[in-house]
Amino acid sequence: MSKKALVVDSDFFFVEFISEVLEKNGYEVIKAYSAKEGISKLEEGPVKVFFLDIIMPKADGKKLIEYARMKFRDERFPVIAVSGTVIEQMDKLDEIGADYYIAKGPVESMADHIAKCLEMIEGDPFPSKYENKLIDSENLFPRQPTSGLIELVNFQWAVIESLGLGIIVVDKDTRVININFAALDIIEKSIVDVLNCHVTALFPKEERPLIVEALKKVVHNRELKKTAFSIFVSSREIRTIVSVLMVDGEIEGWIMALESINITDV
Repeated sequence: MSKKALVVDSDFFFVEFISEVLEKNGYEVIKAYSAKEGISKLEEGPVKVFFLDIIMPKADGKKLIEYARMKFRDERFPVIAVSGTVIEQMDKLDEIGADYYIAKGPVESMADHIAKCLEMIEGDPFPSKYENKLIDSENLFPRQPTSGLIELVNFQWAVIESLGLGIIVVDKDTRVININFAALDIIEKSIVDVLNCHVTALFPKEERPLIVEALKKVVHNRELKKTAFSIFVSSREIRTIVSVLMVDGEIEGWIMALESINITDV
């Protein structure tokens, strides 16, 4: 495998900055500016190292790490999270799933931290969970507003995971940008099969026209809050509700809620 590095961050400046440091260290850099684009790049094959931000719009870095781990189980590569929220999440680093963490800060010190991380990777690509994975954090301290925001986001996603319903978040281009465990179980697929996939491809061919019609229906009729119907997956009836995802008055995609209907539920 060639010495390729993937860098994913919604901030153009940091993508270019990290890429420049990597190129100086002999890496061929692949760039992506969203989690969706990062998934597309990973579909082309494994890389030598993978740098990404943890928090990005629509789909977060944690899901992207999960995707990479599952897709390349037998071709594992080091994952380095470079984020402005690393310090605030120090007690949850193992849950995020990266091998190393670098806090965003002044570019002068960050360049040294990235170079140091690359040296560490050469000697120990995959440190144990008991080792310190955070690169040079001595002079960094948690910020209360950021900690509160992270706690709010984590709480909201915990609510979605606890609903007992499958939830699929679909972007404007009809590609899936997030999904909870219940939905994966209902449609009998893994995160690798789902993220950045066209939502209709998740369901049997005979059910896809119903999905397309529902997506169109709620977009064309703004007064319609939702549309509900049943589809069948592996001979199981799935009650499906589709609604438009609105952000600041603009349509940003769709939300699909799924519930498996058992005979005992009727």
